[in-house]
Amino acid sequence: MISTKARYALRVMIDLAQHTADGYIPLKDIANRQGISEKYLEIILKTLVKERMLKGLRGKGGGYMLTRAPGEYIIGEIIELTEGSMAPVSCLTPDAEPCPKKEDCITLRLWQKYDQITHDFFYGITLEDLINGTY
Repeated sequence: MISTKARYALRVMIDLAQHTADGYIPLKDIANRQGISEKYLEIILKTLVKERMLKGLRGKGGGYMLTRAPGEYIIGEIIELTEGSMAPVSCLTPDAEPCPKKEDCITLRLWQKYDQITHDFFYGITLEDLINGTY
C-alpha cells in the first residue's frame, strides 16, 4: 500500500509542475491548493529538497520549485524516495540478506514478476505524463 506521505509528495510535485512559470511557490500556497497541513507538508518538502528534487528559498519571495523539467521526474523515483523500496517481499529489497530458501522457493518467480510489473509501471510515467493525462 502506498502511504499518505508518498501520495502527498506526488501531489506536491504535480502542483509545482503545474506552476513552474510562477517561480518559487510559497509553502502556504501549496498547502492551501492541496488541502495538506503546512506542518506535514514541511516534512515532505524537506525530504524532496534534501534529495535535490526541489529547490527551496527562504524569506520574502521564497518558496519551492522543481529542479528539472516535469518530463524528467519519474513517478517511481518520487514514490520510492518517500516510501523506500516497493518490493512486495523483503527478500527482493535492495539491502536484503541472501535468503537461505531461494533455491527452493516456489513463489520467488511470482514475487519477482510482480515486482517487475510494479517497477515498470511506476518508472514508465513522468510528472508531465500525469499532467497531460498521457500515461
